[in-house]
Amino acid sequence: MDKYGLIGYPLKHSFSIVYFNEKFQSEGIDAEYVNFEIPVIDDIVKVINENPNLHGLNVTIPYKEQIISYLDEVDKDAAAIGAVNVVKVIRNKNKIKLIGYNTDVIGFTQSIQPLLTEYHKKALILGTGGSSKAVKRGLDNLGIGSVFVTRTERPSMLTYKDITPELLQEYKVIVNCTPVGMYPNVDVCPDLPYEAVTPNHLLYDLLYNPNTTLFMKKGEEKGAVVKNGLEMLLLQGFAGWEIWQK
Repeated sequence: MDKYGLIGYPLKHSFSIVYFNEKFQSEGIDAEYVNFEIPVIDDIVKVINENPNLHGLNVTIPYKEQIISYLDEVDKDAAAIGAVNVVKVIRNKNKIKLIGYNTDVIGFTQSIQPLLTEYHKKALILGTGGSSKAVKRGLDNLGIGSVFVTRTERPSMLTYKDITPELLQEYKVIVNCTPVGMYPNVDVCPDLPYEAVTPNHLLYDLLYNPNTTLFMKKGEEKGAVVKNGLEMLLLQGFAGWEIWQK
């Protein structure tokens, strides 16, 4: 039986294990998906060697960056971001080759692209974590200029106090890559001048619990197009499966 899995620490809740095992069962695929909760990244070597039927891995916190030094090859999007969330395991006789990808870029790009219009030339990316780097790469690939927004002053980035109503007339896409507004803290949202949001704005939230965050609700009230991150999550899952199969 073919095996796929997730590495990270800790692994309390995992979209991947539910998604893939349901997929394997419903489509009659002779495979299983397991969680490999490894306390140190060096344990990846043991995972690969002790599971000869392992053909692919998803990678989550805190190993998306640390995994890179263990890989034989990294695709251009993952290299540009400096983070990997999918690993393809290629076995050829006694040789093993590990190739890293970042499907967050693929999922985000495919999810936001249908919503983009002529107004959407510049974007604000709220947050500076790993997912925000994938969003930046996706926007670059779509030809949309973007700038990071952070709580503390950093070179070539904006802070929340820099986000004025005038600035929002220039930046019509806002992507929330922070956990602000995630369940159970549903009554908070990023600190923005929402009164300046218009029907020409697009507010995209990587969060999907709750289904409609306060960030999205405030955008909706001003007629903006809003979207949560559930489709991105599903699309990056599809993309990972396609990578493992090719």
